[in-house]
Amino acid sequence: MDKLELKALGKINLGLDVLGRRENGYHDVRMVMQTVYLYDQIRIEKTKQPGIRLFTNLFYLPVNENNLAYKAASLLMEEFQIKEGVKITLDKHIPVAAGMAGGSSNAAAVLFGINRMFSLGLSQEELMKRGVALGADVPYCIMRGTVLAEGIGEILTPLPAMPKCCVLIAKPPISVSTKLVYEKLDSHEITDHPDIDGILAGLEEENLEQIASCMGNVLEKVTIEEYPIIEEIKMVMKKEGALNAMMSGSGPTVFGLYDDKQKAKHAAQKIKELRLAKQAYVTSVHNARRK
Repeated sequence: MDKLELKALGKINLGLDVLGRRENGYHDVRMVMQTVYLYDQIRIEKTKQPGIRLFTNLFYLPVNENNLAYKAASLLMEEFQIKEGVKITLDKHIPVAAGMAGGSSNAAAVLFGINRMFSLGLSQEELMKRGVALGADVPYCIMRGTVLAEGIGEILTPLPAMPKCCVLIAKPPISVSTKLVYEKLDSHEITDHPDIDGILAGLEEENLEQIASCMGNVLEKVTIEEYPIIEEIKMVMKKEGALNAMMSGSGPTVFGLYDDKQKAKHAAQKIKELRLAKQAYVTSVHNARRK
């Protein structure tokens, strides 16, 4: 196998709770993660020239060891002493620095791809163990689907599949530092925790309305204080028929769940007209786990 094309899918958080901070600075979380059908296209090619060469369609992204996809390739190639080289091309569509795990998903796809291309024989679990060294979201991006994430995000429990629905994703023209959001959160006392158990019950019962009504993200308060535009987007989505709307991860991406595609398309148009976000996509949940 000399060439491989992969889809690196983005994620949203249906629920995100922070339970505390560890001495090492990491946070204990309880999150419900969901893959969505918005993806980066990744091409991996073997080269006779040793080493890793990375190319991307976004000029401002690093193409060296500061890119998670590069790090992922380096991790496996060093461990297994792979002498050949690889050329990796990232065609990015998932919004960058947006709370959708784009970088982590790229890293997961590269781990999966290098493992397959060079017949390393690593199981999904073994790939996930290596992935956590790259970032807390990487193991989830290897697994995909509807998942409960605990610990720092690395303890993963597969959940019943999310009921089919339309997802409207809108990213305002700002970038948010996850590190700064968590630092600011540490200075707040968390009194309002999202109903994660309510989401789990909704998934068990395949009840989209219940899942939507129980959605919550403890980081919203911190990020919205800095960027009120996030709240504005949420309000437009709800006004245009979303069952609920919420910020994903540490932001600034906002997503709305819809049971009607036309409503979602209309809301996307409205958000663009109001110039709240240039990037607005109507997509769907993606429940297939990676084989």
